[in-house]
Amino acid sequence: MAFWSAENATNAYLRTMRMGIKSGKEPNGAEFISALAAGNNAQFMVVACGGTADSTAVALVAAAQQTGGRIVCIVGGEEELRSSKASLQGSNIEFVTGDANKLLSSSYRESDFIAIDCNLEKHEEIISRLQEKGNSRIVVGYNAFCKESWKKSPLRTQLLPIGEGLLVTRIAAVKKSKSHWVVKVDKCTGEEHVFRVRSSEGRNVIRA
Repeated sequence: MAFWSAENATNAYLRTMRMGIKSGKEPNGAEFISALAAGNNAQFMVVACGGTADSTAVALVAAAQQTGGRIVCIVGGEEELRSSKASLQGSNIEFVTGDANKLLSSSYRESDFIAIDCNLEKHEEIISRLQEKGNSRIVVGYNAFCKESWKKSPLRTQLLPIGEGLLVTRIAAVKKSKSHWVVKVDKCTGEEHVFRVRSSEGRNVIRA
């Protein structure tokens, strides 16, 4: 997600509309999510659904078609898996069953766009753990208004009154500083001085 593409965002938005998601007169969360993912050129998208794959999964399919990215849909069990495959038959989407919290922390930790259904049990814990990771990514919690907890949520997110409510946060990658030791010899006294040179964000910081 190195740049913002208005063209990708617009095309993904229109693709989502053409795929049958009706918004009426109100802003639709799925269309917004699709535009957000595609506009940020997301290459590895994951959606964790509280039940059968929903309109957010469809929206990310549209975004992936625009960016050429990969999309994975996590569902809870075999019943949800069967119904999800039936509803999204023919789409380029990978389905997997299991615990979303564990999968996002292991197999899919490199994903750069994640959508979490707030109907999932412990969705706040999942989002909170994702915020602690060092990868650069966007995390969206959808169906936020379905849970009263959003009113007093400790999550560092921005609540958008779009659709059923979206909790949006952008996580920046943690930059690790590099350092090395330098030995200088005083030509006059012969004394050795040892310094640690730490490089951070293009600057060299010297410490004795």
